[in-house]
Amino acid sequence: MTSINFESANQPEVIALIAELDAYQDTLYPPESRHALDLASLTQPNVLFAVARDAAGQALGCGAIVLGPEFGELKRMFVSPTARGQGLAQRLLARLEAEAIARGCTLLTLESGPFQPEALGLYERRGFKRCGPFGGYADDPLSVFMQKAI
Repeated sequence: MTSINFESANQPEVIALIAELDAYQDTLYPPESRHALDLASLTQPNVLFAVARDAAGQALGCGAIVLGPEFGELKRMFVSPTARGQGLAQRLLARLEAEAIARGCTLLTLESGPFQPEALGLYERRGFKRCGPFGGYADDPLSVFMQKAI
């Protein structure tokens, strides 16, 4: 049984999980097309950071929402390959969405890449629709922008 709780990103096991995500994305996209948040950004007060752990307490996945005045932005969604196929990403996303709603957020946005069809499929199944660039993003053929009213 896995648990999903809001925790600090600044933990060795979580940092290792984020490094695994970065290494994976390094194989897909050039640095100029990657818009990841660093550890300091993930520990700010306006960031909801959730960690999924197995029964033994091992971190299996994570995700964040940066709450802003106009929208929340989903960032750093990742489930370790060893834990995929169990619905964990859906549960992580649902937990993040519920907390964002509880904090008054009414619109979620995200930027992902075209070479991550599994992630894009998850977002579409959860009600996200493609849109144009938002916030400070520029139009980029290696970016897929999505949003969802919550």
